[in-house]
Amino acid sequence: MASSTLINIPAASLENERARWNAIYKVLTEPKPEIVPTPRQAIWRKNKSVLWHYPAAEKKYETPLFLVYSLLNKPYILDISEEGSVIGNLTKMGYDVYMYDWGTPGLEDRNITLDQYVTNYLEMSVRHALRHSRAEEISLVGYCLGGTMSAILASITDLPIKNLVLAAVPLDYSTFILPEKWVKAIQDGTLGFDQLTDAYEVIPSQFLFAVFMALQGFNIGPNINLITRGHDPKYVDKWRRMDKWMKDSVSFSGAAFKQMLKEWYKDNKLVKGEMIIGGKRMDFGNIKCSLLVITSTRDELVLESQSLPIMDLVSSEDKTYELVEAGHVSICLTGQFAFAVDPWLSSRSKVMQPN
Repeated sequence: MASSTLINIPAASLENERARWNAIYKVLTEPKPEIVPTPRQAIWRKNKSVLWHYPAAEKKYETPLFLVYSLLNKPYILDISEEGSVIGNLTKMGYDVYMYDWGTPGLEDRNITLDQYVTNYLEMSVRHALRHSRAEEISLVGYCLGGTMSAILASITDLPIKNLVLAAVPLDYSTFILPEKWVKAIQDGTLGFDQLTDAYEVIPSQFLFAVFMALQGFNIGPNINLITRGHDPKYVDKWRRMDKWMKDSVSFSGAAFKQMLKEWYKDNKLVKGEMIIGGKRMDFGNIKCSLLVITSTRDELVLESQSLPIMDLVSSEDKTYELVEAGHVSICLTGQFAFAVDPWLSSRSKVMQPN
């Protein structure tokens, strides 16, 4: 007589499986999560761009922070959730925070150059932040290409920048994350995107998203993580917010795109000090303020070697380099970036005096 064996599956395992597949169904069928920003006020607008002010919960420092994110992505990764908000954590630490949102250019913006983005947009917005805050000095905090633009501005402006923080910032384009043959082809001019740029005039967000994914090797890791950790509600919420942000790309001015590829990627003018911005030759040697450079161990988009050269190019006497355990995006997604910069900034920011 044949015997049968019953498999006893623990109730907890069944509950986890239900939670896992319910979460996956939710991701596939429900609208993207709503991103509720830290309390803020728009204090200046120019074209598509907005300067936001996030007041400190209890103001501890007179020196405000001015955050600059990449031109290629939307900046709400810095304020993605209440728990993981870089901006929210900084305001809780006592900083008044300003954040510049470049906006998404339309066809009418196709001729905006990097020069104009630096001088007509970024520099003007910092001036407005200084006026609004009534502060004597400001800390400029740039991330990724926002750091590149911040470093360029700091090298040509007369604004009172007390501290400069550059995180995951690409400055040296002698090498970058692309197949070696592609790097050489861009540098010798045999590979270019002029025809694409001329055809579209403004680079479509879909193209930039495809490039972003290709640079990460079309990483399927996050999808696998969702399946394996779908029973964890906190992880699923964070995954859905990240997924929304990654797919919510921006377009890019054709003129700025051409200039970036030629002057940065091909000619490497930034570290050579050969780029002309607003009629001025930029030179990182003009930077004398306190400098913090941060790179991360698992950065899949910006090489450490692209950030480090500025340490030797600036004239700053107070300069610090930190390597943190994180990825290019995860350091913002988790809010870790706020805790990475606070110890350095807090000792270099003017403390509020009691009334």
